[in-house]
Amino acid sequence: MKFGGTSVGNADRIRNLSKIVSENIHRKPIVVVSAFNGVTDHLINLAYNALKGDLNLDWLINRYLNVMEELGLDFDLLKEEFKELEVILKGISYLKELNAKILDLVMSFGERTSSKIIAEYLNNVGINARQFNAYDIGLITDSNFGNAEVLEQSYENINKYLSNLKDCVPVITGFIGKDPKGRITTLGRGGSDYTATIIGAAVNAEEVQIWTDVNGIMTADPKVCPNAKVIDALTYEEAYELAYFGAKVLHPKTILPAKRKNIPIRILNSFNPSNKGTYIVANVERKRKVIAIVSKKNINIINIHSPKMFLAYGYLYKIFEVFNIHKIPVDLISTSEVNVSLTIENKYEVAELIKDLKEIADVELYPSRASISLIGKEINQEPNIAGKAFSILGEKGINIEMISSGSSKINISFVVNQELADLCVRELHKVFFENE
Repeated sequence: MKFGGTSVGNADRIRNLSKIVSENIHRKPIVVVSAFNGVTDHLINLAYNALKGDLNLDWLINRYLNVMEELGLDFDLLKEEFKELEVILKGISYLKELNAKILDLVMSFGERTSSKIIAEYLNNVGINARQFNAYDIGLITDSNFGNAEVLEQSYENINKYLSNLKDCVPVITGFIGKDPKGRITTLGRGGSDYTATIIGAAVNAEEVQIWTDVNGIMTADPKVCPNAKVIDALTYEEAYELAYFGAKVLHPKTILPAKRKNIPIRILNSFNPSNKGTYIVANVERKRKVIAIVSKKNINIINIHSPKMFLAYGYLYKIFEVFNIHKIPVDLISTSEVNVSLTIENKYEVAELIKDLKEIADVELYPSRASISLIGKEINQEPNIAGKAFSILGEKGINIEMISSGSSKINISFVVNQELADLCVRELHKVFFENE
């Protein structure tokens, strides 16, 4: 049972969490928690403020004090964590140094503190709970600070550790691990979902529940499409594509450990626990082909053109080797005989990348774009779907700048100017979900 930041953000929500755990106590739950909502961002700000000599912890202390007083908990519970955080921030301030390794250490305090508070409160209301940092039960990662990958040994470690626990509810930190040298790492934003399915796979759980603040995964972003509906069931592959191409309910990597062990994932609403949510499993029988429409904003198109590509052996390899050297992942790809168009997120610095690409081809950069993806099992084997989508967008005067049909056979993606993204999603949702 993983509870996200909005599900643990104040005293009432922690009381609600305890009720949900209590109602599932017969199923021997393992609880994974995120930091309180807003705390991770604040910790990042604290680290950068420390570079400027600002060591003020008042906001963070007051945030915890208010919650803990309302829950009847003593603030001394977090004394060691705050003492350690203060020492780290002073070190940043003195050395005027902040790197990814130190930032991971600072961010870890969000989950380390929330898990202690929740475990203590569960004990106070009669649930025998114990707090664990994920690295203490054997979650080991590589040393890619900020977006670490979990190492295979973790599964055996976690299974061995948790199988020896009897008659208690473990409350475990999401998002964080340690590398083989014992340095704290983070799994990337949203990585608490990933932690939950890793632990679920390690112990062969009956299911993994992701408790959030919505009723499940929806046919579109409800902020863009007020008529969006909850999807009852998805395959692992569909859920992965949805997460990767823009749905924010799940971390994309969450799906992989569950799929590996064929463990269902259920997306549930902690504010509406009776709702059945979205069920993610290996196979889903349905007639509908398009099951969701998602958008991913803040991307760039990079257009690479060279006549040398024509019938040339290894030319694509040269192009992608440049991206590999700069450690910039590619989202969408479209190729012709002499042209490659691809998209990357705009968070990556591209000046050096483009400089290197220009040594082998002509390169154009088109910023402020958005990808729109239609998701569904075997969707690209239905020729009328793409035709219907492009026809309605053409009627609205929307220019499609790039088209990519995924090799997974379950997504059709295209790229438009970012300003048109929401309009695209609304018009496509009308066609495939509202006007049927």
